[in-house]
Amino acid sequence: MRSTWKAAFAALILIGSLALAQDAPAPPAADKTAAGTTAADKATPAPSTSPAGPTYVIGPEDVLHIAVWKEADLTATLPVRPDGKISLPLLDDVQAAGLTPKQLAESVTEKLKKYIADPHVTVVVTSINSKRIFMVGEVMHPGATSMLPNMTVLQALSSAGLSQFANTKRIYVLRTENGKQRKLPVNYRQLVKGAQIEQNYLLQPGDTIVVP
Repeated sequence: MRSTWKAAFAALILIGSLALAQDAPAPPAADKTAAGTTAADKATPAPSTSPAGPTYVIGPEDVLHIAVWKEADLTATLPVRPDGKISLPLLDDVQAAGLTPKQLAESVTEKLKKYIADPHVTVVVTSINSKRIFMVGEVMHPGATSMLPNMTVLQALSSAGLSQFANTKRIYVLRTENGKQRKLPVNYRQLVKGAQIEQNYLLQPGDTIVVP
């Protein structure tokens, strides 16, 4: 008799526990917008890194990521046209060449104020194509290459790689200034030793590094 009473009591406790579990509120769902997407879905983050520094001046053929906070339809990655402009929704053509990323962001922000309340714009240069140098001769990766800000001869040679047949004492840079071509000598062996540092020239767009 006593065992029957204990079994009935245990059953009552189990039923009560199940009832409490069913009545417990479900965890809150993510906050949805009217369109059925979360607020996070509308944000389009810009790339975290850029080959261009804050003082970099945008040029034709550079690739830009234009991000407008909470406006995914206005966010785009696009190249700068040869005429120096980009095309953006609502704004059509916008001058980009000749401006820094920050200046372009400020320009786009001002123009968007006609259509959006308090716009927040970020501009990131994702690819530098307007400023190039050329590598020829005994290098592993000859041809045109993007010139990074403040790029030196030593950095360019390190990136291109020298072949085993390179004459490292007779490398030179061909540079055109005022319509005339100059030949700037580079002794790679001395540079890597920390000597003749004056030959580690800051490169300019259009420079050609020749490795005989």
